[in-house]
Amino acid sequence: MHDVVDHLRTMYENTPVLVAAYDPFDRLRYANRAFRAAYFIEPAEEPFWPDLMRRNFHAGRGTVIRAPDFEEWLVSTLSRRGKAGFRAFETDLADGRWLWMTETVDAGGWMLCIASDITSLRAEDRAVRQDRDFAIKAAQTDELTGIANRRYVTAMIEDMLGQPARGDGPAGSVALLDLDNFKYINDRYGHHVGDAVLRDFARRIQALVRRTDCFGRVGGEEFVLVLPATSASQAALLIERMLTVIRRSRPLNDRPDFAYTFSAGVAESMTADCVASIYARADKALYAAKLAGRNQLILDGTPGQATPRQA
Repeated sequence: MHDVVDHLRTMYENTPVLVAAYDPFDRLRYANRAFRAAYFIEPAEEPFWPDLMRRNFHAGRGTVIRAPDFEEWLVSTLSRRGKAGFRAFETDLADGRWLWMTETVDAGGWMLCIASDITSLRAEDRAVRQDRDFAIKAAQTDELTGIANRRYVTAMIEDMLGQPARGDGPAGSVALLDLDNFKYINDRYGHHVGDAVLRDFARRIQALVRRTDCFGRVGGEEFVLVLPATSASQAALLIERMLTVIRRSRPLNDRPDFAYTFSAGVAESMTADCVASIYARADKALYAAKLAGRNQLILDGTPGQATPRQA
């Protein structure tokens, strides 16, 4: 068996195909010689994917990123990276190569990336294929914040609820996050400040989201977190950290004392749940958090919950 493993390791190292594996925290744990060369990674390095992309972007190498603001591109990309069990796409490198890349994510959040050089294949069709990929991304993206939109989040909830049961645990949880007193912010400071707050919120929360989770904006100041294979109590631990991060945020350079908060409601999946039912229970918990004074989290089923708000 050891001979087989050693032989496979040698083959991976010598193949021109790019091979890499990332752990659930998006840290590189394995990369073969071809992958390390393409993305300028030292043999002993294990960088986090965002850090790797950031340094290559600023050095003008690695993946070609057609965005004037790297950090906005990163937030948008992270909202979809690794959310599906498998995806395939084309990408180009600064050295002129064109790659066909696949990403396979297992139940534990590990991602296997495999890329082949397709530079010589039907180069005249690249623009058409790239336009198609951009159109798909736009259809899944909230225009203001760059994170996932309602359509994409809804599909992720459906996918979570459709997964086969894993032991006695739930399929997952859904959390609704709503900025507190957002109308007051718009009325007092103007919509341009409101938009800046929404972008700040999206960026800070996305930085705390696990790869297996999905974070998106569903309208106005309301956002959704989809947390597969996560109980309500586990979700609460994640969201409590998010509450703390947002309380400390000061998003306006010209108003250093300006702060804002959000409220959250969490619902754990039940056997017969559909998108509408789990969403409604999370909405009921969110409404209870608002009534309880805002700037807090309430779980579905907490005693004393109020009647959910009307649409």
